[in-house]
Amino acid sequence: MGKLSQQACEACSIDAPRVTDDEMDEYRRDVPEWQIVERDGIMQLERTFTFKDFVQALDFTQRVGEIAEDADHHPAILTEYGKVTVTWWSHKIKGLHRNDFILAARTDEVAK
Repeated sequence: MGKLSQQACEACSIDAPRVTDDEMDEYRRDVPEWQIVERDGIMQLERTFTFKDFVQALDFTQRVGEIAEDADHHPAILTEYGKVTVTWWSHKIKGLHRNDFILAARTDEVAK
């Protein structure tokens, strides 16, 4: 499998399969700093990024918003002074899809 961030996202329908445990292990190798959290029974990918100040955090938030809009896949983003927490999951399937890992990898690239 190629670099995760370079892979194409696919349209995710309500009957799309969630990632399997084996797929999750494979994808996590490309996004090792992301944590898998469970909220209300829904698995999600989450990472907090730190910045010097609010202006840098806000700029990062805007850039993540742009990649989200381009992919038509939108995360939860919490922007605070000096940090941004990004959470990806697929709302339609109430869990994790390959797209979430692709967008997490793209988010890492935005942070560089």
